[in-house]
Amino acid sequence: MQGSLESPAVTLRKDFAARPQWEVIGLSRRMPQFPIADDIRFVTADMLKPSDLSAVSGEFESLTHLVYAGYSPAGGDDWAEQTSINAQMFENLLDSVCRAAPALRRILLMQGQKYYGTHLGPYRTPSREDDARHMPPNFYFKQQDLLAARSAEATWDYSCLRPHIICGLGMRSPMNPLMIIGAYASLSKALRLPLRFPGSPGAYRSIYQATDAKLLGRAANWALTSPQTTDQAYNITNGDFFRWEQIWEKVADLFDLPLGPPQSISLQQFMADKTSTWRELAEVHGLVTPDIEKAVNWSFGDYIFNCDWDIMASTTKARQHGFESFEDSEHMFSQILTEMAQARMIPPL
Repeated sequence: MQGSLESPAVTLRKDFAARPQWEVIGLSRRMPQFPIADDIRFVTADMLKPSDLSAVSGEFESLTHLVYAGYSPAGGDDWAEQTSINAQMFENLLDSVCRAAPALRRILLMQGQKYYGTHLGPYRTPSREDDARHMPPNFYFKQQDLLAARSAEATWDYSCLRPHIICGLGMRSPMNPLMIIGAYASLSKALRLPLRFPGSPGAYRSIYQATDAKLLGRAANWALTSPQTTDQAYNITNGDFFRWEQIWEKVADLFDLPLGPPQSISLQQFMADKTSTWRELAEVHGLVTPDIEKAVNWSFGDYIFNCDWDIMASTTKARQHGFESFEDSEHMFSQILTEMAQARMIPPL
């Protein structure tokens, strides 16, 4: 399982480790700084260095399935550079695994809704897996095309999953919206402020979607084992839609805060001076980490809270092929925030 320190790999690693039919090997650029279950083995390698992968290729000999959830933000907003880096990482690993793993049966590529251009502005909704691609570059295109070409000449096949904003308990996951919402609401409460949506009014009322991390784990197990998922791609979300306006009402009630009108701010800028406030909260409540910068990726919040267009994917194909799991998104937000408070990731509600 590559990308095991980042979302969604953190969630997938835990889910697969709990299933007795899987023996999990985690692969990442560095060793994790958090506890690892005894039945998970970790190896380290830089995906951009073939020599690193060659040095650990002995670990690949018994592989039957590969889950690729790697991502590098290198390149920033230079889409061509970002695509080049992420495509090369994947190709290097694929080369190494294919040489070393004769028993390989299936590769699962974790993608996302940016496959459809959700990051570029309004697009066709609800998105379907066979929609026309947007103007490249997009590293998802490069990775999937490489998989399709290689599998046509191999004894293994592949599947692709396309979730959107994966929601779980992962504090170290850089794209976990729940930690952003929980920390922002906690700071608002500590500063005796109403809860105001920090994004644009248009995003507040646009249609949105999410993927529960546990649901994604179930989907990954299905995609790796079902004959129907061979060489197929699937949208994997909770199966419903919401508006941030509705979620913010739930969050305000949960934190016992008055709900204010939206007020557009840059979280990355306005939260920069809140480190001392969070440290005080951490000391009073015994939180897991006193360093909010290590727990929250505010720039991701600035991105998801400023999409002034609908973000919608059809999950019909997955249901038709046998994956029938779903989640109530409004309940999911409340449930995970409650679990975060219980785990002392955020202050008590």
